[in-house]
Amino acid sequence: MTKPSDNPADPFKKALAEATKVMANDPDLSVSYTVDPSGVSGDTMRLPQVSRRMTREEVLLARGTADALALRHKFHDDATHAKYAPPGEMARDLFEAMETARCEAVGARVMPGTASNIDVMIADQAARLGYDRITTAADAPLAVAAGYLVRHLATGRPLPAGAQNVLDLWRGFIEEQASGTLDDLSDVLADQEAFSKLARKVIADLGYADQLGDDPDTSDDDQDDQSEEAQDEEQPESEGSEEQEDDQADADPERDQDRSPDMAEAQVSMDDLADDEMSDETELPQGEAPLEPPPPPPHSEADPDYRVFTTAYDEEIAAEDLAEPAELERLRAYLDQQLEPLKGAVSRLANKLQRRLQAQQNRSWEFDLEEGILDAGRLARVVANPTTPLSFKVEKDTEFRDTVVTLLLDNSGSMRGRPISIAAICADILARTLERCNVKVEVLGFTTRAWKGGQCREQWLADGRMQLPGRLNDLRHIIYKSADAPMRRTRVNLGLMMKEGLLKENIDGEALEWAYRRMLGRPEARKILMVISDGAPVDDSTLSVNPANYLEKHLRDVIALVEKRKQVELIAIGIGHDVTRYYERAVTITDVEQLAGAMTEQLASLFDSDPRARARFSGLKKAM
Repeated sequence: MTKPSDNPADPFKKALAEATKVMANDPDLSVSYTVDPSGVSGDTMRLPQVSRRMTREEVLLARGTADALALRHKFHDDATHAKYAPPGEMARDLFEAMETARCEAVGARVMPGTASNIDVMIADQAARLGYDRITTAADAPLAVAAGYLVRHLATGRPLPAGAQNVLDLWRGFIEEQASGTLDDLSDVLADQEAFSKLARKVIADLGYADQLGDDPDTSDDDQDDQSEEAQDEEQPESEGSEEQEDDQADADPERDQDRSPDMAEAQVSMDDLADDEMSDETELPQGEAPLEPPPPPPHSEADPDYRVFTTAYDEEIAAEDLAEPAELERLRAYLDQQLEPLKGAVSRLANKLQRRLQAQQNRSWEFDLEEGILDAGRLARVVANPTTPLSFKVEKDTEFRDTVVTLLLDNSGSMRGRPISIAAICADILARTLERCNVKVEVLGFTTRAWKGGQCREQWLADGRMQLPGRLNDLRHIIYKSADAPMRRTRVNLGLMMKEGLLKENIDGEALEWAYRRMLGRPEARKILMVISDGAPVDDSTLSVNPANYLEKHLRDVIALVEKRKQVELIAIGIGHDVTRYYERAVTITDVEQLAGAMTEQLASLFDSDPRARARFSGLKKAM
């Protein structure tokens, strides 16, 4: 018998998941609730997390997101979309936004109740992105405004305030350029192919015709027919000339005999030339043989097949180079202010960790000695057998191996808010604690430089959109604190995590391999790498043109390499996401408030000299 859940949100989650499957007309759809960005990957739909408190905002946002994704799943055809989608980045953004609006508008006609739910989702997105504060059209995304206009014209519903602000900034321009095309909107709304053609016309009207690419309605068969006709036109001439030569040869056999010696001489000359070339090759000294350039090294040591389209736009950068000193000070003050209530609890845990480390550094015992302090634990042997000599023990200093700890923090957009704040303050306090115990600490972060691929994707589009290009985004690896830099000088750098716009996509595999290579170059005898992340690697640009598990497979390969070589001790903490399916030694926490305790306990267990104490944490796989 299944034990009933004590989470009051579970019945609501289950009911919403079943309703979403029905609305999407897909009983095999898997619905999960996570802090990762919402979306659909294959048969899995990710919805916003609903906490035990089940606030009104959480419930409405989950319902609105579920309705929007279910309607797109039901009314959207990927093959038709791929056929008509333009290659240019701006044109594609316009096309995507209008198609999303079409699916939601069609759903609103069939199920009017979905419209108000989706309004909540649009309002939440507009508030998070600050659409209500935009005052000029240059700061408002044109593609988003076009999608809002399609939805408004198709449903007649007013938009939430922030969304309406973006639409108002662009509406005059869009209607002036494409009013005639948009007049036919209602007639094609239910037909995706017809709507796609209309959307391409709107994109051309707005001035992006150069990004549309070839006309998808131009059939390849027509081109093949044209090429075959051209070949047929040329074929009779060549056949005629051959027939004419044959006739001349039959009519003038002497001429044919005269030509044959010349042809034979020519053939002999060609054979001699080929023989000379072969002899030259055989006589070429081995030392002077042309050397082929060596193949380029693989991008990943863990997986030689892992590809990267270009690394020209990747960056490894110090935190202080991403913001002015005054801004870093302000961000650090904001971080301290946000987490003032939490610092006491984290400090107590850090002190506990420090006591355990210092105890192991300073104390150990030698037993069964002839002199020293009487070992009371072994008196029972003397009582049982008086002839047994007394046992003594002596305290001695232990050799504490030089150690370096790297904290690798996920700086993806899904960490925005309280998770990244707590991760930053925990990294700060742990770094200072470990420094007091003569353990060097490095704090690193990883994200991407842009959403949707950045300059890497732009180059890929300009080069002709090669198939399976591999990783297709610009990496940003951030050094908040190097292992040799004292914490007092780099403390302010951790405030950078509060910077608006810093957190974007996450490509975990390359970040982990980067941190691992940095650790291998350290001189310390013991190396510990702790990864703090809230989910699987997600980069929409890369996953849109590669297999769905491309980044996840690479992450697993890197983890396998690190754990197999055993040069670095690897542990991971997942925030709201199960990372135990990737890492051998990992723990998953369901509330970011638990992060401080999880970090200190994991580190303490690594330093614990008691095998039984270490065994309690080794391979910990359950959620805290």
